Order: sequence, then structure tokens, then C-alpha cells
Amino acid sequence: MKIIDAHTHIFPDKIAVKASGNIGAFYGISMHTDAKVSTLLKQEASIGASGFLVCSSAVTADQTAHINDFIAASCREHPQMIGLGALHPDFPSIIDELDRILEMGLIGIKFHPDFQKFAIDDDRAIPMYREIAKRGLPVLFHMGDRRYDFTGPQRLKNLMLRVPDLRVQAAHFGGYSQWDEVDCLPVDHERLVFDTSSSLAFMDIEKAKRLIDHFGVESFMFGTDFPMWNAQKEVERNLRLGLTDSENKLLFADNFIRFYGC
Repeated sequence: MKIIDAHTHIFPDKIAVKASGNIGAFYGISMHTDAKVSTLLKQEASIGASGFLVCSSAVTADQTAHINDFIAASCREHPQMIGLGALHPDFPSIIDELDRILEMGLIGIKFHPDFQKFAIDDDRAIPMYREIAKRGLPVLFHMGDRRYDFTGPQRLKNLMLRVPDLRVQAAHFGGYSQWDEVDCLPVDHERLVFDTSSSLAFMDIEKAKRLIDHFGVESFMFGTDFPMWNAQKEVERNLRLGLTDSENKLLFADNFIRFYGC
């Protein structure tokens, strides 16, 4: 079965161990491994993945260009990597950086508003999203955390109403720890897809199946959230959903190919 991992994170070697530890501390989770490129390559090889989406978040505006340079360079060195750029609403030259992101061959933008400290539907971010949508770039949002009010499903619904041509990958079944609220989002697999990362270890499997039935399997993509979890165990968790062979083909690769065009 073809596998594309729709959600992984990488950092330069000199900060990869510390960055992984900081993410684990934020969530109170013991991380599976570090976030080095070499470690990711081993993890993805263990599940036979033919491609994997790599990203990082610009926690502060001044990190933006450095992250984009690193992700683009990593993708050039490892063609199986598919890169997303980073942006921050406070970055002073968003249009120029978006054009540079496109020139570097990155295929979308990653946001983690809980880290970046802005609400998904924040007024100051709307012009940025419109510029992203104008260029045909999808966005990947970290979604959900009951401790904060930045990434709840209702905020994503508000954004999608305000910027109707924005295409979104909503991580973690659309709302880590807020799965009961995900139904408010539109059923539209051309415009909105979900990944399964950092979810199936925590949510009731019947709840996961209900969301897949509600939105359609065409709206879901396999993701590991590397370096948080063991990739092989994440494959096993996804297979426990009991989907048919044709549905698993969609989940593990075909939906990603359709949504991102690669």
C-alpha cells in the first residue's frame, strides 16, 4: 500500500533535540524521538512511506525566513520530502515572503496558532490568508486545545466563511481534544481535509469513525506528527479504523495526492 505521511516536523540538527523536548513539554507528552531529518528518514523508511509533508512553525516573526530556507534546502536534498513554508501575521513582508516560498517550491503554509499566539480567525491575519489563497497555496493548521482559545473548530469555520477560497488541512481530526465541536466545519473535501495525526491515541475509535462517516473518507489523510509518535504504531492505529482496502488507499495516499497535486 502506498503511504504518504501528511504531517511531520523537522528542525536543524543543532536544535532538533531541544525543539522536540519543548514540544513534548508543551503538551505534557514524552516524545518518541528527536526531530532531526535523519531520524525522520529512518522513521518513514520503517513504514515504507514514499513521501512525507515536512513543516515547522514560525513561533516569532523573525524566525520565518530561516525556517523557510531550512525546509526548502531539506526538500532539495531529499526529494521524498514535500515542504510547507512558515509565516507569521507580524512578519513585515508577507507578500514578498509568499512569492519567495513559491519560488523555493514549497507547496503550502503551516500555522500553529497556539504557539504563535494568534487566533485562527484573528482580524490581523485575514489579509495574509487572502494573499495565500490568491496564490493557490493550502494552509495546514494545528487544530484544537481546550487550554487556549486560538485553534477551536468554530474559529476555523469563521475563517473559512471570511476567506472562502482558502484551502485548509485541519490537523488532528480537526480539533485535538475538541473533537465534539468539529461537526461545525463544512463538508467539502475539495476545500477542507483533515489529518489523523495525534488523535487516535486519545479519542474513542467510534468517535473517529463517526467523523469519517460525517465528512467522508475523501476528507482524511494519514499523518504521524513526527517526532511525537512511532510511525509504525500510527499506521497500526489507522488500520484499526477498519476501513476497506479502497478507503485505506484514499486515507494513506490518494487524498493527499488529490489535495496537494503531488
